[in-house]
Amino acid sequence: MEIDPKRSRERMVREQIMDRGIHTPRILSVMSKVPRHLFVEEALTPSAYGDHPLPIGQGQTISQPYVVAWMTDELDVRPGMKVLEIGTGSGYQTAILAELDALVYSVERVPELYELARNRLDSMGYGRVRLKLDDGTLGWPEEAPFDRILVTAGGPSIPQPYLDQLADPGMLIMPVGPERRSQTLVVLRKEGGRIGRKNLGQVMFVDLVGRHGW
Repeated sequence: MEIDPKRSRERMVREQIMDRGIHTPRILSVMSKVPRHLFVEEALTPSAYGDHPLPIGQGQTISQPYVVAWMTDELDVRPGMKVLEIGTGSGYQTAILAELDALVYSVERVPELYELARNRLDSMGYGRVRLKLDDGTLGWPEEAPFDRILVTAGGPSIPQPYLDQLADPGMLIMPVGPERRSQTLVVLRKEGGRIGRKNLGQVMFVDLVGRHGW
């Protein structure tokens, strides 16, 4: 089945994102621009703009479009900010952050996904994005501090390395919960040496695996 990518993106943004209350112009713009169908296997292309996550191999997924837009909107990324992404996956969220003119540093622990994402992002012109193959729960200490940290996998608690590597002021978003595949999306704000926490709602992400995760 063939799809019209541009029309599919427009419909995705209108029905899945705007209709759920996200109206930030720059978020709508980048969600309308990035070709999501190029971040999934060819066999899944007809489903690329559907209102659901999709498998990308190695037991991992690409999040549903609304969740990507929601988390990105909450993160409030500004041009020139240093953003640490934990869990490169397909590279789709990475591309969204790059389109917001952020300096993106992304860590992936699965070698096969790391290679696919690196080649895909390079071929699409996102050469400024920096990728690292490593235990994502360790963050990227050599490049810290980060103005924003976005974690696309759920863990039992927020790893201490993330708190240490978050700039002041800075913001972190991560799915957190005591049970696997069932979390609360948490926003942390660091300012003046203090950390505030806000819960956004229930989500379901793949496991954050590593020394400070599952």
